[in-house]
Amino acid sequence: MSIAAETSIPPGRIPVAILVLAWVAGIAASLAGMLNLIAEWDPNLAMIQFIVLVVAPIVWMIEQKRSRPAADEMPTEISDRYANVAAVLVAVTSFGMCFAVGRDMVNLPPAYHDEYSYLFQAKTLLSGAFSKPGHATHPELFDQMHVLNEGRMASRYYPGTGLWLAPWVALGHPCWGHWLASSLASVFVFWTGYELGRLRVALVSGFACALSPGIAIFANLLLAHQPTLLGLGIFIHAFVKWQRTTSPGGLFVAGCGLSFAMLCRPATAAGVGLPFGFAFLCWLLFARNAGKTVAWQQKVRSLVALSVPLVAGWAVMLVYHHDVTGSWTTSPYQLYTDLYSPRHVYGFNNVIRGDLKQGPKVIAAYDRWAINLTTELAAVNVRDRLLSSWLWTFDISAFLMASVVVAGTAGRWNARWIPVVFGILSLHAMHIPYWYVGIMGWHYVFESATLWCLVLGLATDLLVREWRTTGRWLMPVWWILYLTISLAGASFPIGLSGVSKSALPRVHKAIGSVRQPRKHYGEFDKWIQTTVTQRPALVLIVIDPDDQHIDYVVNSPGLQDDILRGRYRNGITDITAISQDFPDRHLYLCDPKKMSIRSLK
Repeated sequence: MSIAAETSIPPGRIPVAILVLAWVAGIAASLAGMLNLIAEWDPNLAMIQFIVLVVAPIVWMIEQKRSRPAADEMPTEISDRYANVAAVLVAVTSFGMCFAVGRDMVNLPPAYHDEYSYLFQAKTLLSGAFSKPGHATHPELFDQMHVLNEGRMASRYYPGTGLWLAPWVALGHPCWGHWLASSLASVFVFWTGYELGRLRVALVSGFACALSPGIAIFANLLLAHQPTLLGLGIFIHAFVKWQRTTSPGGLFVAGCGLSFAMLCRPATAAGVGLPFGFAFLCWLLFARNAGKTVAWQQKVRSLVALSVPLVAGWAVMLVYHHDVTGSWTTSPYQLYTDLYSPRHVYGFNNVIRGDLKQGPKVIAAYDRWAINLTTELAAVNVRDRLLSSWLWTFDISAFLMASVVVAGTAGRWNARWIPVVFGILSLHAMHIPYWYVGIMGWHYVFESATLWCLVLGLATDLLVREWRTTGRWLMPVWWILYLTISLAGASFPIGLSGVSKSALPRVHKAIGSVRQPRKHYGEFDKWIQTTVTQRPALVLIVIDPDDQHIDYVVNSPGLQDDILRGRYRNGITDITAISQDFPDRHLYLCDPKKMSIRSLK
């Protein structure tokens, strides 16, 4: 059977009630945006979207022209030729979008504690180790946020991200790796769309991902999301292709992608992978080919092909656990939470349970930041994560309408769409039992972005087929215009009354929120480099106990930097003992809050 037959959507009309419901949902969402009820949605943009939606019925009623068959497609060889060119354009567009967002920040240090931890991990891996010994006599001086410091120093996070970052750190441009990951992920979204729905689905899905404002923002943060997005992109594309070809080699590639994603963000990999695993299990149990049960030998080969890379990934994970924590079953992430931030534990009533585990190493301000998770807070988080994922991936009203169309036509999808759609639900469900909504309101469900782009492509294909069948030739033009305005409004100012600071497009606001702490850290680094003239040096830094978001104690693995930064604790840090144990280093005491620094010897 040809790929065209496999990916075609059965002909059939979309019920008018579904079309009306989708339009009403878009209208309601735009009204909420106009009333400024949704953060980061510019009311000017929402007003223009509302106007475009209002004229939709007029466009729909314009005199019909000759209808076309719903399943009419261009020849496969022509479609493939265009697809190859389009895939390259998607890659270039994505990389360009990431560069455009980060070009003014590329030479600044990171903004978040987590980024420094991932850089620590990458540098540790470049040295040929998973962890490094802590300081023999004063390990507490070098406590670093999100870095475990219990005899061995290592990032609390899983090793996949450091592995991806390592070559780019070695080149001196770690952000290039994340730009590349975003670009490749967009290409895999494109080819997944092509595999599931041909060129129209691929174009909408691929370019929606490439131009996504939120993906471009996160591509300029050295976090785990971009390599996870790439791993899941490889997994999903290889899996849906295997569903058509049943080639064990495709399952092996899928397993490699999922294994890499697991080494970056295990819960995310599990959340997205669960519906695909269920689909694979159903194939193992019930698969038939031409009316005959699939041979058990083929099923065994397929099971082995998928399992081998996953087992290998778990082996790497267990070795990492043992090297850092001394236990095969205790992860650095779990140990860090238990020791330093017990209130941040996964699950409901996290604060109540965390208060029972308070110990001497708890980072008080950071630990107190956690909010106790109740069912009410969980419901609010689910709502906010969903809205934020729509807003930052593409647009709220567009995704809301697409969701109505896709849900209302569930019987017409190719069955291979089912795990893609349920992957979104599974990922959100996986993070219900966590108190924090996430960076920018969505980072725990960030990887749903590519799945939402595929849903948008599916909805577009369903709508265009419907409009072509009924001869409403202007409606596809209207829909593309609406999507273009929605996406452009995220990055460019829209409105007739000038652009105030509060009316800046959300991409600009996000860039500002990231650039501000990066500039702050950059200025501090420059100040230290300029002021500390006697080297090698150990700079003891007075930390503001009430500020859990800014921390200046950042060192490289091995603690051999020309300027080491230590944590000064009033009433606890013994200057005399430190002076004796660091005879080869000049001591400085630095108070960033007062912008003062002085030599101690």
